[in-house]
Amino acid sequence: MTQGPMRERRTATARELADRFGVTPRTVRSMIAEERAAYEDRSRQRRDQIVELHRQGLKGYEIARELNVSAGLVSVRLKEARSAGVDLTRYAAAGETHEQGRA
Repeated sequence: MTQGPMRERRTATARELADRFGVTPRTVRSMIAEERAAYEDRSRQRRDQIVELHRQGLKGYEIARELNVSAGLVSVRLKEARSAGVDLTRYAAAGETHEQGRA
């Protein structure tokens, strides 16, 4: 597999670029689409970050804010991780045990 030139992600929508250059949105998407492997790698890294932040004890909305994604996406990715058998056990803080929370 040969590596092509690195493409930056676009900051405008396909519709905006199509209107600007007088082509269809489909033409824009096909010409400047992110390579599938790059997309999958970025997506995998985001999933790993979501799981790690969850293990550190962050709530879904906090993870979403940290990664600049929707809370729904965080929820879906955690559900997929559970279904895939990923251990989502949260790390215990230093000196924290289950007995401390009980009265």
